[in-house]
Amino acid sequence: MGSKKILLVEDDPNFGTVLKDYLALNDYNVTHAKDGIDGLIMFKNAEYDLCILDVMMPRKDGFSLAQDIRVTNKEIPIIFLTAKTLKEDVLRGYQVGADDYLNKPFDSEVLLHKIKAILQRKENEKSNESDEFEFKIGGFEFNSKLRHLSLNGGETQKLSPKESKLLRMLAIHKNDLMPRELALTKIWRDDNYFTSRSMDVYIAKLRKYLKGDENVEILNIHGEGFRLIEKA
Repeated sequence: MGSKKILLVEDDPNFGTVLKDYLALNDYNVTHAKDGIDGLIMFKNAEYDLCILDVMMPRKDGFSLAQDIRVTNKEIPIIFLTAKTLKEDVLRGYQVGADDYLNKPFDSEVLLHKIKAILQRKENEKSNESDEFEFKIGGFEFNSKLRHLSLNGGETQKLSPKESKLLRMLAIHKNDLMPRELALTKIWRDDNYFTSRSMDVYIAKLRKYLKGDENVEILNIHGEGFRLIEKA
């Protein structure tokens, strides 16, 4: 499969070189950009599996760079590095699509662990992807393209886009765990307290839609996610 390619955008030349060499020793193919402008050029000219962005940089900061990257690629994982620990900066990082955040100075092994975990999660997401859009859920028929949900051929309920995406993800994982984090990153493009509460509201709506069949239930698996159960 080859080495995973990482774009490292860090304006401190010494720190950037040390980090690049460390990641290279751990079998990653790393491109080092010296600021946000160069980082954006490099991102547009090559394919990468993950980006590591310093927040405070001249010409273009990490937040602005992340926003530009997200215009081109909504899926690529982004890790922010920052010397600041302000809550506002952390929240802004997640709002522009960060997958994780590390405050300087940090343990390089922690960064390595985060990179491995994020890349593994992305691989799992790909393997769980499906082109399927028509589902049978107990007595319900659900078409995720049309966003139609009907029970036993009866009246059709038109779902909102987010409701449909969430029910489709639950249906793909039917009778199995759908990780909370997976739904938040795939549908809401964010994994924080506010989006998590928003997803709970959508789960409640789906439960209301599905209550017509007593053999269908969405279970809350505490701290992990949800299971769409279809009882025998």
